[in-house]
Amino acid sequence: MSTATATPRRGRLEAWLYILQRLSALVMVPLVVVHLVVIIIAVQNGLSAQEILARTQASSAWPLLYGLFMAAAALHGAIGLRAVARESLPRHRALSDIAALIFVAVVLLLGFRAVAAIA
Repeated sequence: MSTATATPRRGRLEAWLYILQRLSALVMVPLVVVHLVVIIIAVQNGLSAQEILARTQASSAWPLLYGLFMAAAALHGAIGLRAVARESLPRHRALSDIAALIFVAVVLLLGFRAVAAIA
């Protein structure tokens, strides 16, 4: 691939990643608010972990909410990690991309395991 064709593709990728990171932030904002409200209520009421699990397992909405939250956070974090790594290590751009892919894969795997535990 020539440099002339690589640059526009790279530019499009960067633009899409920029858009995806902003969209993931828009998704996360209300989910963070819901999460914090739920935590405050749970702590003030002195709920145990067992009681919290019983409540989350009683509704399919909670796993869906936390699954979306986790996926948005994983995507948002991976894109941010990639950006920081590319700025810090400009000669190792491919390594930055690989690190971001590994990060998102690990966070998604662990996150979906956690969501499955409350489902």
